[in-house]
Amino acid sequence: MRNFLFQALYWITSIVVALFALPLLFIPGRKLLMHWLQLYAKTMVFWMRTIAGIKVATRGLEHVPDGPCIIAAKHQSWGDGYATFSKLHDLAIVTGDHLEKIPLVGFILRKMDAVVVDSCGGASSRDRLVDVELARARDAARKVLIYPEGHLAPVGYHYRYKKGIFHMYEAYGCPVIPVATNLGLFWPGDKWTLTPGDAVIEFLDPIPPGLDKASFMAELEERIESASIALLPEGFELPLHRELEYDPVTETGIPIVPEELPQPTGPAQ
Repeated sequence: MRNFLFQALYWITSIVVALFALPLLFIPGRKLLMHWLQLYAKTMVFWMRTIAGIKVATRGLEHVPDGPCIIAAKHQSWGDGYATFSKLHDLAIVTGDHLEKIPLVGFILRKMDAVVVDSCGGASSRDRLVDVELARARDAARKVLIYPEGHLAPVGYHYRYKKGIFHMYEAYGCPVIPVATNLGLFWPGDKWTLTPGDAVIEFLDPIPPGLDKASFMAELEERIESASIALLPEGFELPLHRELEYDPVTETGIPIVPEELPQPTGPAQ
């Protein structure tokens, strides 16, 4: 009953918010729309707490600077975005261009000045990300929220971190704030079977500008993954193969099993 009520309130709230956002699309600037969407995020966090019994604690907000930065977050649940957006105003959200094709959602994203990434990838999309989308966010001194794995990862797993975040880090010239979470324990992925409990969104120490690609990618992944694992309950059994490869057919992650090294043959020397 709890899950059914939460799901009903989720969709009712989302539809009402979208409808009332329509007139805001015609008002110059994005200020009123961003306040409205932050209220939406806070309402969702409120429903999570009062209906689903999920209490989200936010730690480490002192690590987030007043000026521009990149928020690079672990993505385990639909609830991650609501929890983060409820705490940080006027976030520029990185999203795929497939969402622009949804009529009302596309209008709202454009009004928000979201950072839209070409889902097909490639050098041209990278140049557009850096030269157009990110430049617009940088000019407005905004905080940018991105999920560097690109997909919702089940608890204990991770996808390979996409290198697009390095190009953003290099171009933006500001700190990257890694974010760990365990929210997937209570609201897993995009599922509707929610479990009451105490979830955590944790903002970690900033990664300063200036690292090379290899050092930055290794540092980012290590910080987010180790901190997210530290938030798991004692005795939680991690999978043997944690890295996933996304299967677009099933829309799920498949564990990557490393090839075994060839065994030596013949007598030992």
